[in-house]
Amino acid sequence: MAGDSGKKLFVGPRFRRIRQQLGLSQTQIAEGLGISPSYVNLIERNQRPVTAQILLRLAETYDLDLRDLATADEDRFFAELNEIFSDPLFRQIDLPKQELRDLAELCPGVTHSLQRLYAAYTEARRGETMVAAQMADREQIRYEANPIERIRDLIEANRNYFPELEQAAEAVRDELNIGSQEMFGALSDRLRERHSITTRIMPVDVMRETLRRFDRHRRQLLISELIDGPGRAFQVAFQTGLTEHGGVMDAIVHRAGGLEDQARRLYRITLGNYFAAAVMMPYAAFHAAAEQLSYDVNVLAQRFNAGFEQVCHRLTTLQRPNARGVPFFMLRVDNAGNVSKRFSSGTFPFSKFGGTCPLWNVHSTFDTPDRLLKQVIELPDGSRYFSIAQMVRRPIAPHPQPQPRFAIGLGCEIRHASKLIYAAGMDLEKAEGTPIGVNCRLCEREHCSQRAEPPITRTLILDENTRRASSFAFSNAREL
Repeated sequence: MAGDSGKKLFVGPRFRRIRQQLGLSQTQIAEGLGISPSYVNLIERNQRPVTAQILLRLAETYDLDLRDLATADEDRFFAELNEIFSDPLFRQIDLPKQELRDLAELCPGVTHSLQRLYAAYTEARRGETMVAAQMADREQIRYEANPIERIRDLIEANRNYFPELEQAAEAVRDELNIGSQEMFGALSDRLRERHSITTRIMPVDVMRETLRRFDRHRRQLLISELIDGPGRAFQVAFQTGLTEHGGVMDAIVHRAGGLEDQARRLYRITLGNYFAAAVMMPYAAFHAAAEQLSYDVNVLAQRFNAGFEQVCHRLTTLQRPNARGVPFFMLRVDNAGNVSKRFSSGTFPFSKFGGTCPLWNVHSTFDTPDRLLKQVIELPDGSRYFSIAQMVRRPIAPHPQPQPRFAIGLGCEIRHASKLIYAAGMDLEKAEGTPIGVNCRLCEREHCSQRAEPPITRTLILDENTRRASSFAFSNAREL
């Protein structure tokens, strides 16, 4: 870039994302870069180019790694487009991959709109019978986007980093000035003294199916005895965030534009959870400890009095521009393979319309509940990742109810793996990667004995005279 300082680039969406991550207005970043606010506005709308010199000045002024910031979203958008246009609906369209990549880079808003439209299409296709039954009353038929996917999109758009909440959480920790083990008591005292909210640990026969409930009328925060110590601290931190910084959360929700009521409520809950984790594991201290400990999750959990899942989730949020951590991705699955949580600050191409690959050892943790598993995985395009996985139980359930069990997977691109204690002593360049796919419907690997369905991009071959290791055989030629 330095050797081509006169090159002009149209990178409006990326420029705007960087500014928002820095928490700066257009006027503030214009002053820092020595350009006019109107020029910044035109850059962000892709109506004016930004020179490499300006990007270099941006990197120097705000200590940014422009390579990571410039590629992560593009790769994610490209993966989403590739998944959408692999559907048989588009098999007659010869759409070059480069055109999809150009669209992902230049028009991320269009990419997001296509993703929502395709989600609506797949939802309608799954519910075809129900929709047909409702056609008699057309005025009541209206598609509403899945609020969970909508909020996941918003989190990804913010790269799972909310600077306003980080600052608010660090301010609370500075005021408390206590260790992690005293968190529950200190926050309970703060709620009582500042907001007249009493925290009570309630027996299971009283709470029954509820783990936490805030009684507004009696000003009581009720927490089930089934929740462990880190969970209790998290719940009082969550209530502190809603009570003291609800306005900050509302501003973030408002910034997302028009949201349906369910999505708005879910977004606010998500932001409350984010704040709680940031209070328990304040950014500067947690980032420094993570770097010092080579991202040892269990030691970090012990130091910050947090759970394994809480630490893994927090690691995906270390996106402060001048103090970034390893760009992790994380997911949570149950023993049926259902994905209930996924976050990424890197480039891992999670599928939005299917599950995960059974060859990824995150699913094996249910067979080895007391072991942390590690694995090098390789996607069909040759990209390699390093991941760890462990089963967690949360929360405790009274007998004879089944104990809730989930598998947590945490990973990063192979180029970052040398920073992790789990990769110590491994030759990452020579380590054999387990070939996996995003999911069966998009994976074109042949002869996979774990395949649950044929790829939608290939023609299924049926032969009654042959039984292969894989349940599905398909042609090598892609369908057009």
